[in-house]
Amino acid sequence: MRPVRVPAVASAVAALALVSGCGAAGGPESAGETPSAVEPARLWPDLPPASAAPYDYGEGETARIPGITVPGGDVRRLDPVAVAQAGLKAKSDRDSGLDELPDGTVRQIRACRTAPDDCPVLNPYYFDLTGDGRDELVLGIRIPGRQLAVRAYRADEGGRDGLTRIMSTSDAVISVELAGRDLVLRAPSAISGYEYRTAWSWDARQRAMLATRDEILRAPERREDAGRDRTPSPSGPGSPSADGR
Repeated sequence: MRPVRVPAVASAVAALALVSGCGAAGGPESAGETPSAVEPARLWPDLPPASAAPYDYGEGETARIPGITVPGGDVRRLDPVAVAQAGLKAKSDRDSGLDELPDGTVRQIRACRTAPDDCPVLNPYYFDLTGDGRDELVLGIRIPGRQLAVRAYRADEGGRDGLTRIMSTSDAVISVELAGRDLVLRAPSAISGYEYRTAWSWDARQRAMLATRDEILRAPERREDAGRDRTPSPSGPGSPSADGR
């Protein structure tokens, strides 16, 4: 099946300009024919579409966090360790298994009060991921193999004081960054000089963070300041809470 070509209006305008003598000395000249737009060609059009996803990526999975109330809907007033501990008992609305943590990490989270030096819960960050003017809570939890579990929590709406986990994923991350309202996870690739970048974005219909973009890209070239800390300043927005680890 050959692609259908759509004639470009700019080409006709350029041709008309040449006929009218606009290419005379001192006047504007045509830059040549404008490339035509080409519609995408569908390959194997008779192939029946898949009816189910090949595997569960955990997208759109949420969980109500039991025993946690959010005074005034302000997640900054929460104890991040208490949230992580309560999250161990949370039941997700769809069981993908991607919110589960290794047994050793679970024991460390439960012992955060008595053994704070071994607590895997990192300093929290606060960002308006949903665009509703309120901050969400973003937690990182260290897990074995130099991997990181990243979770985001949102205060319930409508005057309710509950807390809902709207994102849960884990990877061997190079970094976690905020781009606009997206959380971007960078992870190493098996191809030297490349890395994976996954952007998680709020989806108002699903009421959860979805992996809206997953790419493999050239890794940034190393610079002299590559080792410097690029996390937000503790004095700026999105700063870690002094209560968390």
